[in-house]
Amino acid sequence: MSLEIKEVRTTRELRKFVQFGIDLYKGNPYFCPPLIFDEMNTFNPKKNPALEVAEYVNYLAYRDGKIVGRITGLINHAANKAWNYKHVRFGWFDFVDDMEVSQALLKAVEKWGKERGMTAMNGPVGFTDWDHQGLLIEGYEYDSPMASLYNYPYYVKHFEAFGLVKEIDWIEYRIFPPKEVPERMMRVGSLIQEKYGLKIVKVKSCKELMKRFPNYSYMDVIDLAYQPLYNFQPLTPAQKKYYSEMYFPLLNFDFATLVTNDKDELVGVGVGMPNISDALRKSQGKLFPFGWYHILKALKTKHIKSFDLLLIAVRPDYQNKGVNSLFFIDQIPYFIKYGIESVETTAILEVNHKNQANFEYFEKLQHKRRRAYIKEI
Repeated sequence: MSLEIKEVRTTRELRKFVQFGIDLYKGNPYFCPPLIFDEMNTFNPKKNPALEVAEYVNYLAYRDGKIVGRITGLINHAANKAWNYKHVRFGWFDFVDDMEVSQALLKAVEKWGKERGMTAMNGPVGFTDWDHQGLLIEGYEYDSPMASLYNYPYYVKHFEAFGLVKEIDWIEYRIFPPKEVPERMMRVGSLIQEKYGLKIVKVKSCKELMKRFPNYSYMDVIDLAYQPLYNFQPLTPAQKKYYSEMYFPLLNFDFATLVTNDKDELVGVGVGMPNISDALRKSQGKLFPFGWYHILKALKTKHIKSFDLLLIAVRPDYQNKGVNSLFFIDQIPYFIKYGIESVETTAILEVNHKNQANFEYFEKLQHKRRRAYIKEI
């Protein structure tokens, strides 16, 4: 049975590329499928401004005419410049448990990267750290939130067989909210607000958010906070607009916490949303005919069992001052109001102890681990 690696060149082939990443996990109760149109837009230069600073290639692996694997090779030139390295990244990497398939796909990206002067390949990562990243190496038996990559356990042996080695790990927590705001947290929060002239600000809609903080200034805070993090790429103005318009309209603004200083400058942003994995599984990546209904119902529900904490970002000059406690002082009452039983964090770098310290007040379970790999080429 012959194996063939083909570059994706047409819209029809791209749809097959996206669909394979969903079909491979059919029947898996933990995988959360993406929306097909979102995945298609990711590779459209007219839709995704990340492609202003990045180039990519998609490959499909065929065995006797049947798709058995896929991979994206990409070069983020802005990130390479910011970190002073020459990396070709790989992502959207899925395959059947066949060593010939996985190795051929990785070799295709390696060759593509070498031809463009790259000296190392790393992944799985995306165009930016707003994309899915990190191979799941622990926690396969837990639900995969919308913002997380999921993969089968057999992927690990395929990565290692190619000579890829650990570059860095992320960990994830499941947090169990308390019945009330902890007294010590309230005390610390009050002292911090008084000492630094901080206050918690709430808005009720995207329109009010934009009016209160024009020109996507809340994205500036996120951008500054994330600068030291792994594979960070400074966001362009177009990217700030793109990610803001992609994610913020989905929010229930009860779960958006903004912190300002005595000059009315925004210094902190924290947002989260109901876990909509079950709704996305029902949709199987399609909005129509009924996918939109399941997703909208999950987003608008007044009783939330599981909640996804998407991000907490504090401006660098206000970090290490206890500002993070203000987010939870604001959010815990809403956790109680909506009946939230557990909160899933996004992936936190294992070396990011400041972020991990956010959860010191809570009962928690560190239940997942992800890994970014690297190989010199």
